[in-house]
Amino acid sequence: MSAQCCAGQLACCCGNAGCSFCCGCCPKIRQSRSTRFMYALYFILVVILCCIMMSNTVANEMRERIPFFEDICKGIKAGDTCEKLVGYSAVYRVCFGMACFFFIFCLLTLKVNNSKSCRAYIHNGFWFFKLLLLGAMCSGAFFIPDQETFLNAWRYVGAIGGFLFIGIQLLLIVEFAHKWNKNWTAGTATNKLWYACLSLVTLIMYSIATGGLILMAVFYTQKDGCMENKILLGVNGGLCLLISVVAISPCVQDRQPHSGLLQSGLISCYVTYLTFSALSSKPVEVLTSTTRSSSDALQGRYGAPELEVARCCFCFSSGGEDTEEQQNVKEGPRVIYDEKKSTVYTYSYFHFVFFLASLYVMMTITNWFNYESANIESFFSGSWSIFWVKMASCWICVLLYLGTLIAPLCRPSPQFSV
Repeated sequence: MSAQCCAGQLACCCGNAGCSFCCGCCPKIRQSRSTRFMYALYFILVVILCCIMMSNTVANEMRERIPFFEDICKGIKAGDTCEKLVGYSAVYRVCFGMACFFFIFCLLTLKVNNSKSCRAYIHNGFWFFKLLLLGAMCSGAFFIPDQETFLNAWRYVGAIGGFLFIGIQLLLIVEFAHKWNKNWTAGTATNKLWYACLSLVTLIMYSIATGGLILMAVFYTQKDGCMENKILLGVNGGLCLLISVVAISPCVQDRQPHSGLLQSGLISCYVTYLTFSALSSKPVEVLTSTTRSSSDALQGRYGAPELEVARCCFCFSSGGEDTEEQQNVKEGPRVIYDEKKSTVYTYSYFHFVFFLASLYVMMTITNWFNYESANIESFFSGSWSIFWVKMASCWICVLLYLGTLIAPLCRPSPQFSV
């Protein structure tokens, strides 16, 4: 059994086999999930490296504890104290390498529809070589000539990519809200208990949103000051009320009968969270007291409501039963190859999201537009850049949701039906 396991892991790392994460006591895992886990693991490792590079504490500890530190730094041509390997410029270079890694795989996996093609094999295996490639690309970014021009140009690319990533997140939040309501509403046709579930969850979400806004009014405003915070809380609270009224308005209900308070309640909770996150990201000087369903969402694909089967965990595939071939997998690599007929998710879209996520992480860790004074120790102390990015995200989320409600009134189209 151990020899078989080792052979499976070798095929996973150096061949085109999916990863089983080793032990026989672990449950079986689908190839589509194991692949996404591995890419996410690589992404997390690079993010941790970037956080270390932005830490003044780590840099000082290395300088004090590593023997011949300055000689080593000069030997690798990283400066007298390895200043080229720390700070925002180092994070820019490493994230450039990671972004290129995912962008290359995005192009490589374009229009891959099944896991039997050679490009799909590359996507799902060869993890050791991919790790080497990722490391080489992150390291190679330090040898790009004319670093000053590169960093200035890459900063603007990172800002655009970061905002696009935020936009995708907001689109998926709105899509999730619609999908949730549609799925549970479909269940009311056969079981009236789904009405109780809808009512209870809606009540909980509005309670959270209302309670959150009240608490922020208590702790982030003062009786005779904090006018900016009062205005922002008033505006965002008003937006939550607006989307709730629009969602149940007769004109919207006539075109979209499945629109309701569940979606607006979820969006209101998210707006409340973003508002809190933005206010807590203000500088200290201000006193205060990649699934297929997600790619389908961006392409406007919605199933017919009458075909929906209500489920609590509606985000996952409804196919709960394994095929006979999958059930017969008893020994060896514990991977269920669930993509023999077609891919479970869009490979190229998955890599494109990770490409944008690389840019978003780069901008977030380096404090967006206050990069020169950024370090990981002061990451949670707040800055105006982060504050306005989060506040803008809040308003864009509301506009996107309102767009899904109002657009069908202007131009009826299946892509906007809920």
